[in-house]
Amino acid sequence: MMLKNFVEELRWRGMIHDLTPGTEEQLAAEMTTAYVGIDPTADSLHIGHLVGIMMLKHLQMAGHRPLALIGGATGMIGDPSGKSQERNLLDEATLRHNQECLKQQLAKFLDFESEQPNKAMLVNNYDWMKSFSFLDFIREIGKHITVNYMMSKDSVKKRLTAENANGMSFTEFTYQLVQGYDFLYLYQNQHCKLQMGGSDQWGNITTGTELIRRKLGSEAKAFALTCPLITKADGGKFGKTESGNIWLDPEKTTAYAFYQFWLNCSDDDAAKYVKIFTLMERHEIDSLIEEHQKEPHLRLLQKALAREITLRVHSEEALQLAEEASQILFGKGTTEALRKLDEKTLLSVFEGVPNVSVEHTIIAQGTDITDFLTTHSQIFASKGEARRMLKDNGVSINKEKVNETSQLGLPDLLNDRYILVQKGKKNYYLVSVS
Repeated sequence: MMLKNFVEELRWRGMIHDLTPGTEEQLAAEMTTAYVGIDPTADSLHIGHLVGIMMLKHLQMAGHRPLALIGGATGMIGDPSGKSQERNLLDEATLRHNQECLKQQLAKFLDFESEQPNKAMLVNNYDWMKSFSFLDFIREIGKHITVNYMMSKDSVKKRLTAENANGMSFTEFTYQLVQGYDFLYLYQNQHCKLQMGGSDQWGNITTGTELIRRKLGSEAKAFALTCPLITKADGGKFGKTESGNIWLDPEKTTAYAFYQFWLNCSDDDAAKYVKIFTLMERHEIDSLIEEHQKEPHLRLLQKALAREITLRVHSEEALQLAEEASQILFGKGTTEALRKLDEKTLLSVFEGVPNVSVEHTIIAQGTDITDFLTTHSQIFASKGEARRMLKDNGVSINKEKVNETSQLGLPDLLNDRYILVQKGKKNYYLVSVS
């Protein structure tokens, strides 16, 4: 397989923060195995993981071999990098469940199944750490790295010197040694010569390269490459919203909410994200940015970004539903599109819309539209006001115009529970029937 310039690909995409000397030469010389560690503390990846995953994706596309390491053992400890407190520890059954879920999501990006020599591989460091006794570890690994070296790492210094800090437990202090051993193990057993991660991982990764050198000798060459931590133009934390993480699992974050996250990016962020999170070529992105700048109100950049990521993470059908759902609030959606929405997506679309409750028996018996809008839901203050708006064609039920003669019944329910009322052009009410 012909090797492409992986480092140059990441460089123009703004995905390189630092790399050790000789990394580019190593990648040019032979097919190289490289790994990224993934925290298994949840049964879904979130968009914060996507940078590392895209690094592995580009690596595989460049002809190299990607290795995803599930941190089953390190997940039981907790990485101190960028954290102010220790993490909850997980049991093995939970870790194994999470591992299987994560692999299914990773398979949407990486080729694990082909017969190519650079097909992806998934490993769990718990498999080689679980039988490693404490005495064996400190004798075989601990003696090669000094306390002075470990104390010099930024992640350690920040925790020890931070105001109001409770210090750092021995468990967390040894984290870099355990991660360093992962690199050594993979170097010896999978011929893995490169570890990649976020810039906050530089200290942990270089502990691994140093351990390999000290344990195996100066002939053993191992390399490190990190990408910048992704930030938002307004200084906010990437991937975090008021409702929490943006997950790749549709049960945790609907395809619609996922799509909307990218669609709502600022122009500056979208110009950066489209390079990092899509596989579009450089000339395509340059052309798209140029088109976007001519007519920014069309949000061409955000739409292309949202479309490609949603398609890869979810499916073509989910993307279509997300795009249709996005039109509903802006007056372009149809009753048919509305009825396609599952309950979670429906609630996502109309999050923040006034919610009104009506008893199920009222709808089951059938009700006059005017009574529904006034007596039962109190969407209108008076029957006179409701009749005037109905006469002027100003009321829609489930995106269809209604008039004074209209009746409501069980067939009008969305997901057997909801009715969407639109009053004028922009005022929506979601009626819950229970």
